[in-house]
Amino acid sequence: MAEKTRITPQAENYPEWYQDVIREADLAEVAKVVKGCMVIKPHGYAIWERIQAELDRRFKATGHKNAYFPLLIPMSFIMKEAEHVEGFAPELAVVTHAGGKPLEKGEEYCIRPTSETIIGHFFGKWITSYRDLPLLINQWANVIRWELHTRMFLRTTEFLWQEGHTAHSTHDEALEEVLHILDIYGAFAQDWMAMPVVRGRKTDSEKFAGADASFCIEAMMRDGKALQAGTSHDLGQNFGKAFDVKFQTEAGGTDFVWQTSWGVSTRLVGGLIMTHSDDTGLILPPRLAPIQAVIVPIYRKDGEKAEVMAVAEKLKADVAAAGVSVELDAREGQRPGDKFYEWERKGVPIRIELGPRDIAEGSVMTRLRVAEGKEKMPLATLARDLPAALEGFQAALLERARRFREERSVQVDTWSDFLDVFKDGASRFVWAHWDGTRETEAAVKDETKVTIRCVPLPGEGPAPEPGKCIKTGRPSAQRVLFARAY
Repeated sequence: MAEKTRITPQAENYPEWYQDVIREADLAEVAKVVKGCMVIKPHGYAIWERIQAELDRRFKATGHKNAYFPLLIPMSFIMKEAEHVEGFAPELAVVTHAGGKPLEKGEEYCIRPTSETIIGHFFGKWITSYRDLPLLINQWANVIRWELHTRMFLRTTEFLWQEGHTAHSTHDEALEEVLHILDIYGAFAQDWMAMPVVRGRKTDSEKFAGADASFCIEAMMRDGKALQAGTSHDLGQNFGKAFDVKFQTEAGGTDFVWQTSWGVSTRLVGGLIMTHSDDTGLILPPRLAPIQAVIVPIYRKDGEKAEVMAVAEKLKADVAAAGVSVELDAREGQRPGDKFYEWERKGVPIRIELGPRDIAEGSVMTRLRVAEGKEKMPLATLARDLPAALEGFQAALLERARRFREERSVQVDTWSDFLDVFKDGASRFVWAHWDGTRETEAAVKDETKVTIRCVPLPGEGPAPEPGKCIKTGRPSAQRVLFARAY
């Protein structure tokens, strides 16, 4: 057993706590030989695979099909949409040499930062008539966005994601798609990640480069900061015009397609960590836990081993047959306490302890990852009862996260109260009035490092009410969500 290492308490140093949890759960490590990148280790990648599988299922259920487009994108494509290139220019990694020779000017490539341009090019080849629409495509891929300040899973130079790209014959249909995907993201965050979110529209200064409008889901992390966990963009006809993606309308005329794009990334793993985990280590909601239950056999004498292992193997098979992902920790040379310690740090939702006395009594001792103590459960019905126990744990994590967010959300009506909430680098979810101007938004950000996370959609925040902007006193139609953010 390796020497136990300390996890820095959240209250002592939150960024160090986050890195410690990742290390102790064996999720990832910094790829020091490749600037700004990380190595996602098997346990971390298994979480991403579960995220990927459920989202992929939901996309396909609504008619989207997976495709793949080149990693290298001609710089000439990036340059075609003015707002797009301006927004991404600082983050581009550009290929200027190939085959040992410099590329001619105009032939350079950038490594994919996002795929609107190259997909727009191929949409122009594939779409000729309204009969070709809607075209619903999704891509699972990696991207490169050059970052100066990185943090594993949250912001790295290379990351994994899915990016959906669709084309439609009308703006109404495209906007319906944008909001439908936003609902898929929101439902997944709640139902699978146990992470409550606010759905809303980004301000014009915060929207995706090249979009007419951007929508997002925003979640609160355990330090009170916001995490933008997913985005869905109304691209209007901007990329259709840039790449001449026209179609013959049903009435016999021609028009440019209306497009959308949307995505979530491995940033969700970071969100999962910071929504639920504690000073002991990682906590995973059962639906996303690669290992949902671990059986730890306990015996002191060689004569006890055979019986305990036989029962443990049968229990493992029964639990697996009930649809629970289960591990039997039969490693020799490690004390049960050391095993408990390791599996807690890896976030396994439930631990099952099985020894000779348990077998004699026809029971096992179990412990949920966030429980204060252990619970005795009948051995004969454990496999049958375990799925319900895990679902209860899933629901409890969601309720805990909701309660945490509610306790740290406030409505503020004056600038002095606003400053007081965010003093000393603190963060909460603050609902306050804003006059709707870029100038006021920028002034708030420059003075406090606090941003408008979103303008909430109906039902996602306080009931709309007129008021006065906290900064300027000018009229405001509704409160918006302010927070410091990742």
